[in-house]
This record gives sequence, structure tokens and C-alpha cells, in this order.
Amino acid sequence: MQKSLTLLTLLLLSTWLLGQSPYGDQPLAHTYSIVAIDPETGDMGVAVQSHWFATGTLVIWGEAGVGVVATQSFVNPAFGPEGLALMKTGQAPKSVLQQLLAEDEGREVRQVGLLNAKGEVASFTGKKCIEAAGNLTGEGYAVQANLMDNDGVWPAMAKAFEASKGKPLAERLVISLEAAQQAGGDIRGKQSAAILVVAANNTGQSWVDRKVDLRVDDHPNPIQEMKRLLKVHRAYEHMNKGDLAVEHGDIQLAMREYGKAEAMFPDNLEMKFWKAVNLANTGSLAKALPLFKIVFAGDSNWKKLTPRITKNGLLSVDKESLQQILAQ
Repeated sequence: MQKSLTLLTLLLLSTWLLGQSPYGDQPLAHTYSIVAIDPETGDMGVAVQSHWFATGTLVIWGEAGVGVVATQSFVNPAFGPEGLALMKTGQAPKSVLQQLLAEDEGREVRQVGLLNAKGEVASFTGKKCIEAAGNLTGEGYAVQANLMDNDGVWPAMAKAFEASKGKPLAERLVISLEAAQQAGGDIRGKQSAAILVVAANNTGQSWVDRKVDLRVDDHPNPIQEMKRLLKVHRAYEHMNKGDLAVEHGDIQLAMREYGKAEAMFPDNLEMKFWKAVNLANTGSLAKALPLFKIVFAGDSNWKKLTPRITKNGLLSVDKESLQQILAQ
């Protein structure tokens, strides 16, 4: 993270000290972002990167079955929830954008992108956004950027997103962010990133409807860290599918899902531990024991934990089998 104060920061500090903020009380989040829909699943996503702390807390908004919003530059955070509320009534993003801007005296320092569940988009860059600034819309997506190193950043985002067809939406969003950085990115550098993917339909269960919800609030290479977190997220998706398969008695499917997770993170002890537990629970103790041995050798606390999970039934083996496990 850059430590030196920019001319812009000095200007803002001086005016705030005098009680004369030039842009009201709205926070800064100069940045680049993308809103997009997956044409196959209908899932909708929004992603952002900025040289500003925790940019995801202000910039990205989404609701399953409704749409996603990116609000940035001199941020008006209300554009997020208000934009979603208006789209929820059935209004198209362009109409929603017009209403949001009409009611905002600071519209010329705003930048915003909106997308609804139909894949309709709208994007806006105020005339007073700091150069290089601009936006583009395409089929099922919009990109917007301000305070960039050059005016090739948002076209690079659009090109990369279009070229990534066939990949999962979250990965496509990250690819677009990477392209922005490679094209020059934020002129100040990089600090934080965030990604949100919501489902095509609203079940009323946010823990189901939010397919991906990841943030990197402060990191020297936030997009690379986001890629790592997304890989971890995918691995644990396989673990969860494996656990669900065990619940349904489909052990072969469970082992395939656990195997996919392990292949992504072969050194992850917790993945091995719970795979071993499920093997033991389903009568495959002989296959479980070598895994327990690897886990216990890597961290003895897992051995300490093992008897405790027999008390609530997470590990459902008899005393003899438990002693075999602990002997590893």
C-alpha cells in the first residue's frame, strides 16, 4: 500500500479540516468494477478492485433474483440498496439509473453500473470523475473505471470478460479485474478487492442465494489473493457436496467430491480429517486409518479433537475402532 499522500488526499484533508468538503460527506472509492450475468445459470455477479481500504463494503451490492450494483468514484452508497429496491419493482436498469442520478446533486462525481435478472445493464460516468474514467456495456455486462492510469483499462476489462465465455461467472469476473490491472489499473496502485455472486432466483435463504461472497480488504496484491480465495472456495464447495452425498448414502459420489477438494489442496489437513471421519462412519475404517495417520502426524491437535466428536455423533464408531484411530 502506498504511504505517500496524493495531491487529491491533501486537498480533501485540508478542506475537511476547514469543514468544507468539496463533495459532501460521501466516501471515496476510485476504482474499477464489473457487473455481469451468467447466461447459462442466470447467476449475477459484481466485482471490484481499488487502491482504497475495504472497497467491497461500499461498492458492491447484490440480491438474488433481482440484480447487482457497483457504485463508486465519490461513492453514493445509497445507490446500492436503492438501486436494488427499484429493480425489484420490475424497473429496467436504465430507468433506475435515471432516477438515482436525478435525485443526486453529486451525480457528476459518481460512477455506477447496474444489472438485473434479465441481463439488462446500465452504466454511467459523471463528467467530474477523475481521469482516466469511462465505462462500457455489452451483452449481459457493464464495466466502469475511474482514476485509472490510462483509458485502455475498461476496454481491456470488457475484452477479457467476453473472451472468457464458458468459465464460471466468478472466475470470469476475476479475469476481467486481472485484465484491468495488466492494462494499467488504478493510477495509485492496488489495495483491496471484492466479489459477490448471487443466484438467479431468490429462495429467501441468503446463505444459499449468495453463491460467492469474498473480500480482500488490505493486501499488496489483492486480485491474486482473490484468485487464491476463490480456489479455496471451490475446494470447500466440493467438501460440502461430499458431506451432502454422505448424508444421502452415496459414498462413491462423496469420495469423488472429497478427491476433487484434496487434489486442489493436497496439504490441507482438515479436508483429509473430515474425509477420514466420513470413511470411518460409513464402515471404511481401513481406508480411513492412513488418512488419520497423515493428519495426526501433521498436527497432533486433530488427535486430541477426535474423541470429542464421538460425544455428539460426528464420529460414530465403537470403542475398539476409536482406539485404532487414536493409535495412528
